[in-house]
Amino acid sequence: MKLKFIGLGLILFSTISSQAQRRQHAPNTNDTIASRYNPSTLFSTTFYTNKGNEFHSANGEPGPKYWQNRADYQLKAAIDTVSKTLTASENLSYTNNSPDALQYLWLQLDQNTYKKDARSNFYTSAAPKPNQHTDGYQFESVEIVQNGKTEKADYIITDTRMQLRLPVALSPNGGKISVLIKYHYTIPSSEFGGRTDYSNTKNGKMYEIAQWFPRMCVYDDSHGWDTLPFLGSGEFYLEYGDVDYTVTVPWDMLVAGSGELLNPAEVLTSKQISRLAAARNSDKTVMIRPLSEVNDPSSRPVHTGKLTWHFKMYNTRDVAFGASKAYIWDAARMNLPGGKKSLAMSVYPVESVGDTAWSRATEYLKASVEHFSSKWFVYPYPVAINEAGEAGGMEYPGITFDSPRATKGDLFGLIAHEIGHNWFPMIVGSDERRYAWMDEGLNTFIDIYATDIFNKGEYAPKRDGEYAPKGGNPADEIIPTIADPDAITIMTAADGVTEKYRHPVTYYKTAFGLVLLREQILGNDRFDYAFRNYINKWAYKHPQPDDFFRSMDNGTGEDLSWFWKGWFYSNLQLDLALIDVKYVDKDPKNGIKVTVANKEEMAMPFTVEVKLKDGSKQRIKLPVETWLQQKAITFTISTTTEVESVTVDPDNALPDMNKANNTIRMK
Repeated sequence: MKLKFIGLGLILFSTISSQAQRRQHAPNTNDTIASRYNPSTLFSTTFYTNKGNEFHSANGEPGPKYWQNRADYQLKAAIDTVSKTLTASENLSYTNNSPDALQYLWLQLDQNTYKKDARSNFYTSAAPKPNQHTDGYQFESVEIVQNGKTEKADYIITDTRMQLRLPVALSPNGGKISVLIKYHYTIPSSEFGGRTDYSNTKNGKMYEIAQWFPRMCVYDDSHGWDTLPFLGSGEFYLEYGDVDYTVTVPWDMLVAGSGELLNPAEVLTSKQISRLAAARNSDKTVMIRPLSEVNDPSSRPVHTGKLTWHFKMYNTRDVAFGASKAYIWDAARMNLPGGKKSLAMSVYPVESVGDTAWSRATEYLKASVEHFSSKWFVYPYPVAINEAGEAGGMEYPGITFDSPRATKGDLFGLIAHEIGHNWFPMIVGSDERRYAWMDEGLNTFIDIYATDIFNKGEYAPKRDGEYAPKGGNPADEIIPTIADPDAITIMTAADGVTEKYRHPVTYYKTAFGLVLLREQILGNDRFDYAFRNYINKWAYKHPQPDDFFRSMDNGTGEDLSWFWKGWFYSNLQLDLALIDVKYVDKDPKNGIKVTVANKEEMAMPFTVEVKLKDGSKQRIKLPVETWLQQKAITFTISTTTEVESVTVDPDNALPDMNKANNTIRMK
């Protein structure tokens, strides 16, 4: 069927003409239609309460005096597989680039969240069982090295934070200090470990080691020290730096860690090194250690004692690793823009093998990283790793922990989502502890388009909520959440989001809001340009929510305050209603006069489709400015033949609460 689009100029002309006719010959439609919509409220000019400044510019980019502190780590860790204990030493080098002298420092102690008296045990109704605890960090020593002098640190521990009280304030504008820590902790089991744990497989235990060393809290120009405790829902906010670390484990275990393995000749066989070299030149998955070699001692370079694996990762906010003798290991080359190459790897147990399961994991990882790199920002690390373990879906720089039982589209979606977090918040260093949407929501958004193109849409479309039925209409999926009077808003503090609303709001409402911006409000080109600019300007830096909003406003050339206000800060509802359709002077050749009302508090640009009795269709698109002054609009659409029906939002692309009033069939 023929589909005809009417130009915007004609729409505006028709609108102006019809408004003049209303004023002269008819009562004001805005006064006769029941509506909750108030244009002056939605389009008020007070969204940004603060001006841009020299640190965060008004255009959403880092200002000329933007600063950021730095944390570099040297770590030496060992796992005792009998006692399930990790023992480590840490040398933290901290640089204070702020303009402030720092009299004290704050560090994060995430392992303390497993203690019996941890605050995380009480912020939800799901209290841990009595045996689901550890003693958290146990410190043998804590020292500081300042101005060439080493001395015992004066510190206190409060839940998941450590405060170091310095004898001399750390100088601003480049002052340096080192913190030396020796410690150990019991690794939690998968029954309660959540993001870090050990679990059993047929061929041995798998260890997922994350949040394993004391890490610097961020000191920034927005909140000073970020000392929110680690409760579980709110994730991480970390400084960037280089991390050089070693992991010592029994000889028969493999270690898969963030960053680049620096000593392959010491921990791999010559055959494995040769296979890795082949994988770096192969777009097909290459087996590094196949299932047949998992219990074969010859797959290890030594057959007794322990081995130390040495990794280094540059310009990262964290590192994590997996360790197990049960790992099957495969890899393939990733082709990145500019001729760059990286390596995709997967490690998984025999239970995960299968053509619909983890045997395709590296294929999924490779495709996802290549897409995100070409579309948004080039993947910066030498390796990307999938690890199959009971953490089930967790992300760290360069490595993800994914469910060993996931298959088919669920596995692809999980891998794409978790590795996608390397863009948000690993590259764009958002404050996850406060603003969960800035990593989960933005990442869920980019997942959508990765799914569209993978293997010519093998698992497409992904336009619904993360756990919604496949193929569900995205506009319909979000409506129950918006209509729920108890639903929280996107801007709710991360730890204040209950499980009921975590995915519907933090993940899906954010992601669908960006889809609306890209596909309905701005168009793909303008959105993509501004979104890429945001990523590039804030790569390895710390943006705040306003930086994202301002960056999108400026990059697209639109004042989107009405959208941020209605969608992110509120759950405003939308109901566009087709009120009346009639032929001009009762003659189809003169066109039809259409009245559309906005009956709820949100506004959106919208499309009107006219289906003619000759089988053809016409569409007009009206901008959001339609609602800048009025609650209802009457306009004329040119026609030359009889009309069968008129529909508002014919593609069902908008989150319209009442679809029943969107169509009128002509008699």
